[in-house]
Amino acid sequence: MKQKYLHLLLLIGTYCMTAQNKEEIKNFFWNSNDNYSKIINVPEKYKNESAVIIYKNENYDFHKFGKSVTYTTSTRKRIKLQDQAAITEFSEFSFRDKFYVKKGFSWKKGTLTLGIKIVKQDGKEIEIDVDKESVTEDDSKKIAISNLEVGDIIDFYFHSVEPFKSIEAFGFEPVEATLGENYPILNLKMTFETENDFFVNFNSYNGAPELKKIETKKSSDRKYELIASDVAKNDFPRWFLPLVELPCYKFQVFFARSGKFEQRADAFLPKDESEIKKIVSKEDILDFYTSKFYPNGNLNDVNDFLKDKKFASEEEKLKEIYYFARHQFYTRYIEAYVLGETNIVAYPYHLYNSYPIFFNSEEQFIRYFMEYLKKNEIDYDIIVATGRENGPIKDILIQQNARVLLKINTTNPLYFGNFTPYSLPNQFDTSLENTNAYALKVTKNKKVTDIEEIKLPGSTNQNNISKVMLQTSFDIASNTLNISKTTSLFGNNKSFEQSNKMNFYDYINEDYERYQTTPLLELVRNKKMKEKYKKEYDALLSKLKDKQSESLKNATEKEYDVKVDNFSFTILNTGRYSDTEPFEYKENFSIKDNFIKKAGPNYIIEIGKLIDSQVEISEKEHKRENNIYTVFPRTFNYKIEFTIPEGYTANGIEKLSKTIENETGSFISTVTITNNVLTLEATKKYNHDYEPVSNWQKMIAFLDAAYQLTQEKILLKKQ
Repeated sequence: MKQKYLHLLLLIGTYCMTAQNKEEIKNFFWNSNDNYSKIINVPEKYKNESAVIIYKNENYDFHKFGKSVTYTTSTRKRIKLQDQAAITEFSEFSFRDKFYVKKGFSWKKGTLTLGIKIVKQDGKEIEIDVDKESVTEDDSKKIAISNLEVGDIIDFYFHSVEPFKSIEAFGFEPVEATLGENYPILNLKMTFETENDFFVNFNSYNGAPELKKIETKKSSDRKYELIASDVAKNDFPRWFLPLVELPCYKFQVFFARSGKFEQRADAFLPKDESEIKKIVSKEDILDFYTSKFYPNGNLNDVNDFLKDKKFASEEEKLKEIYYFARHQFYTRYIEAYVLGETNIVAYPYHLYNSYPIFFNSEEQFIRYFMEYLKKNEIDYDIIVATGRENGPIKDILIQQNARVLLKINTTNPLYFGNFTPYSLPNQFDTSLENTNAYALKVTKNKKVTDIEEIKLPGSTNQNNISKVMLQTSFDIASNTLNISKTTSLFGNNKSFEQSNKMNFYDYINEDYERYQTTPLLELVRNKKMKEKYKKEYDALLSKLKDKQSESLKNATEKEYDVKVDNFSFTILNTGRYSDTEPFEYKENFSIKDNFIKKAGPNYIIEIGKLIDSQVEISEKEHKRENNIYTVFPRTFNYKIEFTIPEGYTANGIEKLSKTIENETGSFISTVTITNNVLTLEATKKYNHDYEPVSNWQKMIAFLDAAYQLTQEKILLKKQ
């Protein structure tokens, strides 16, 4: 049975009451003035919909009481159920009626109230006794709604109160939501209430209604409404960015009691708390980041590293400084962090000669590198960008959606963005590729004085490549396929997988050797303590490696949707020091009694399934109304070498050759047999990260060809 989850983190909507009790809450939603309580039918045009939301009411409320702040959220939905799928969807609720809130500087107990009633087709109302009918499981409650029938209405609300204390500035989690859902909405109302000391950024996009101010009796109270009707549903298909195309709204509320806290706020605040800020201008960006980013750091370590070194170009020099800084201020301390977190060493950082400088944010790294650029009079800009899932930079509203990069204006510009153990120069979040951004111009390497709009570079499918080589043999006696698989990843394909396939012990020694750094435990002088620490550390590594191996094996089993045996995994190249070197690893495993079917003296081999799983476009997905946003252009190369068992021939190989090419991408596969080895080669390309919906059928053409290859078989015929 599919559950309808009402977990706290998914709550939307608000209403605040001074006397918070269940009867008052129920009366707020279900009262004699409720205009929607008698509506039990929906327009004829929606008769084929699985369900229709007759009324959706969201409420957000932010209030303070001395040092206490209360954030109250509530939502009511009245839904017509029109088929069995809808009944299943709403036949069970899971919720937490009590929880702890960690906001500000205190833990406080929060509460959630749930109300449910069923309206039968004859108008009879059945209210569910939630307290009596719900059962407790772990830290949540569940309630099953029985006897639902097609044509019934389920009318429910949930009301959550989150109290906390705050004497400083506090930013609430931003809300970014489309008006529409998976079902059409006949009537939608959203209310929004705040008071003094709450600063609000709010705007509507893509044709969503504006937030309208409602007059209140107290000048310190502020209330707003957003009302919409006949909101279309959306299926939210794969490769789609809802906030870019659908009617939506975004907001964030920031609590600040005084001017000094307003200055510290990590938000693009309105100038006055009585105003709703709808637009963040270039000037706002300039004002905010001018004070946030400044050159800062001691360059002695970098200068020592550069001593007596020569480089082919300024760009190569800066790249090497990047790699050195990544180690000196990040990976060098990973072992210390692990030993401290696992309590093997109480405070491992004391083993270093000086207090460690550890960069745990991109901002710290950028400020440090700005210091080097300033000292060496190298021209640079600070880039402020936002992921394309948030819409264009001109519509940025929420500061957390902004990303900051460093652009170094060498002959071939360098971008420094992500700062991780695997990050490279010119590598930044893929969602920023080909987007417009703001460049904060730094005059004489000292001060930000101007801002202009630029376009960030993008990658191509020649940059982002996955190469997969499988050598496969068939052991007839055990009915087993033995596979040796080597994967080489470049560009964004590389950065996507490094953190999934590597742990710190897979690369930390590589860094120690490159920079002649002493491993942490070698710094321990007491021989007895060193032996103790090493023994415990080795035991920890053994556990971590076992867990990693199991995780990697599970990933391979998920990829092929079968059980694998004799699994091993080896990293051949971490790919951490060059964008031209791959992240390369090898997997060995066997698959028994799968992809093989005996047919008399012959065998049918599902050879297509040895290629990584491919996108399957369902019949429903063929009809699409939204544009297509994939992650980035990319290429996948597959090569399978299958050794044909002695005494057999391979028949039916002609089905393995396919060619589909068009402007959106391609899939081409070929097959040959040489010296009893069948070689299947296939290449799939996504040409762009965006396609208009008019090109959807062209994409389906090469995607279907790739999927169809995974369904192809060959016959091993006994000679």
